[in-house]
Amino acid sequence: MTVTDTARESVSSALEQEQGHLIVSHLNPPPSYDLDDHPVPTGREEIWRFTPLKRLRGLLDGESSEAHLTWTTTLPEGVTLREVGADEAVALGELAPNDRPSALAAAHAGSAMLLDVPADAAITEPVVLHLHGESVDDLVWGRLLIRVGTHADVTVVVNHTGSARYAAITTVLVGDGARANVLTLQDWADDAVHLGRDAIQVGRDATVKHTSISFGGDVVRMHANVEYAGPGGDAELLGLYFADEGQHLEHRLFADHNAPKTKSHVLYKGALQGQGAHTVWIGNVLIRKIAEGIETYEENRNLVLTDGCQADSVPNLEIETGEIEGAGHASATARFDDEQLFYLRSRGVSEKEAQRLVVHGFFNDLIRKVGIPSVEERLLSTVETELAKNVLKEDA
Repeated sequence: MTVTDTARESVSSALEQEQGHLIVSHLNPPPSYDLDDHPVPTGREEIWRFTPLKRLRGLLDGESSEAHLTWTTTLPEGVTLREVGADEAVALGELAPNDRPSALAAAHAGSAMLLDVPADAAITEPVVLHLHGESVDDLVWGRLLIRVGTHADVTVVVNHTGSARYAAITTVLVGDGARANVLTLQDWADDAVHLGRDAIQVGRDATVKHTSISFGGDVVRMHANVEYAGPGGDAELLGLYFADEGQHLEHRLFADHNAPKTKSHVLYKGALQGQGAHTVWIGNVLIRKIAEGIETYEENRNLVLTDGCQADSVPNLEIETGEIEGAGHASATARFDDEQLFYLRSRGVSEKEAQRLVVHGFFNDLIRKVGIPSVEERLLSTVETELAKNVLKEDA
């Protein structure tokens, strides 16, 4: 088991006693498997106003589909992957969907894939799930449950490539005292559409790092949620994205401090280049009345490399108690730093090379936090490839 029934009941009871009901965040609808609780959005809703609904190509309509992504896996000894029924996924503790795409994924995927890491296991090699789509004509619903046993230590990489219209609901259950490093990489072809929700439950005194990285795709909208099954949980939420011409990359975060003495730290960085490149980052932290002694900080930085781009960044704090260690947020969107460029140019560095060094410097500290050397090197290479499309492109 990842979290004891006693811990779950304790947290649930405390929540119910806050004001006789659960506090609902205005940016995070209540979870429900009932599709009627998640109506088709019009675009006027606060949680959908930045998303280009007309480009989602049927992912909100609710049609069933037999299409699947192709899975290639690397499973170290002791780690298992198997298919479980919908009822079993719920019984195992799947966190219910909190938006229409994840509710549709739960309804139409039916069964779920369960990735199981046993208690006390120290898995030194990354677990890799490589999901590949063949065509944007394929409408695919995904359902994944990752269960990390008490005091286990594991790194999980979920890599998306190829093309599809894909909506997925993912739950990560991290047991008491465990350490989990979960990374999801959206490296789709240019025409793919991906709507994903990763919900994480952090056990008592557990440590979780979740990283969301988006480069490819026409429209990518990722939603990461964190909640706590007991005091002492620590969550670090990282993100990196690079939007090119016409791309829409959207990342939404919700940290629900529903237990005392918990921590969350959010750092997302993005770059934009090319006409019509659009990025959206929405960060939200809810500090409930019972969450005394918590620490939280959320930060988003965006670097605009060319004209014609738009970066929307909205941090939010919803605080129900003043008995906390600290809470804050920061957001900034800017172009190249003229002082940095001048400094480099004054030392004989060409303009394009100076821009390249500034962009790499912007991303490098975040990339080094990923904690997976093979992925870090891949990200550095991908940033270089992205820069070659615009910033470092030779003049005609």
